[in-house]
Amino acid sequence: MGFGAALQGGRSTWATALRTVVLLGLLALANGLPASSAVAGGLYEGVASCAGSTCHGRNEGDGKVVRQDELLHWQEPSSRGGAHSRAFAALGSARGQRIAAALGLGSATGAPACLGCHATFAPAGQRGERFQLADGVGCESCHGASSGWLANHYAVPATHASNIAQGMIPLENAQARASVCLDCHFGSSGAGQFVTHKMMAAGHPRIAFELDLFSSLQQHHDEDADYLRRKGRTDSVRLWAVGQAEAVRRSLTLFAQPAFGSQGLFPEFYFFDCHSCHRPIDDKPDRQRAFEPNPARPIPFGTPPYNDENIIMLSAVAKVLAPTQAARFDAAAREFHAAMGAGRPQAVAAANRLRAAAEALAGAMAGQSYGGDTAFAVVSSIAGRTITPRFTDYAGSAQAVMAVDTLLNALVRQGRITVGAAAGIRANVNRAYSAVSSPLTYDPPAFRAALGQAARSIEALR
Repeated sequence: MGFGAALQGGRSTWATALRTVVLLGLLALANGLPASSAVAGGLYEGVASCAGSTCHGRNEGDGKVVRQDELLHWQEPSSRGGAHSRAFAALGSARGQRIAAALGLGSATGAPACLGCHATFAPAGQRGERFQLADGVGCESCHGASSGWLANHYAVPATHASNIAQGMIPLENAQARASVCLDCHFGSSGAGQFVTHKMMAAGHPRIAFELDLFSSLQQHHDEDADYLRRKGRTDSVRLWAVGQAEAVRRSLTLFAQPAFGSQGLFPEFYFFDCHSCHRPIDDKPDRQRAFEPNPARPIPFGTPPYNDENIIMLSAVAKVLAPTQAARFDAAAREFHAAMGAGRPQAVAAANRLRAAAEALAGAMAGQSYGGDTAFAVVSSIAGRTITPRFTDYAGSAQAVMAVDTLLNALVRQGRITVGAAAGIRANVNRAYSAVSSPLTYDPPAFRAALGQAARSIEALR
């Protein structure tokens, strides 16, 4: 099942497709830690160090403080929650080996370009005795090198703050979580953590990122009373919004670096909208243009556009959560698109200005608390008159459907909408998914109509 086909069935079906994609080795999953997150010299002790029956390796989730069956969920062979544990095995699949062979990498299971995201690719000098690359994306890929906190993070004197001081990554912090997940679900400058256009040409899928959805797929814990006491309740709206801002920031940071932004004579096409070039073409005199000009992208006619799916979402949410900064961000986005038609130096300068605007938005949204009507307002913004005309491309439209569904689920969790009411409008949401079921059949006007219908059905439940 492909990305688009899965979208047609809604969020749960897309989760199933994501699991299948991992099994086939098509998706580089979250891994890798920013250098600033780990204690200097910390060792990665390996999954086995967390696997005891008195730690996280129980067969039943009946621990007094945490479930203690987290390892069982992490390595579940068929569920979406077990995807990280299967990431290394995906490299040994027929498809993984074909990709590596096309790129001249040798065996995929030994290629640093692959291991950066398909395993906890710790430096050789930071691997403990029980560390194994074959574990795939293990506990420390997300939680940090454990040597500083492993022995005492469960002890009575230990606190969440003291564990963080010893190198544990504070994943309850939306910006910290986004940084970790983006390393592979979007790309980083770390070893083996950037999916190039060459990799996609060899068979790797296009990368897309949505923090709240990915977090729900990989959640191995319960937000019980103890979790709330130590870390607070997860705000899905904040998580989604900050994820969008950090994705824009990461994309522009990489684009501005010559080692990532250029590929010989050409730009690195990873950053551009795939479907702006990968379209059916013919030379018939009466052929119809296969794209719509985008009112928010003042680029020369026929120029491949930068992939702005996260930029569009960030523009929509900024109008609700940070209205004083929204105009600055929108102006910087327009300047960036315009600069793409002027030359790389101008584009890099504009990218840095847009990155700074996105960074400011990330900080502003991460520090806010949101009321019960926030998710309703953001849905209305995504489907409103200002943003809707920007849905001219498949990638941005698919991101919009995921956003609307994410925000609908947030409303259910907040108790603003009942499960039954959400189920009652599922058909409208699924029509929006159907409108992006395939890039080959994507029709911008039909999508915009379907998205508007879904948004109105949600608004009616306010």
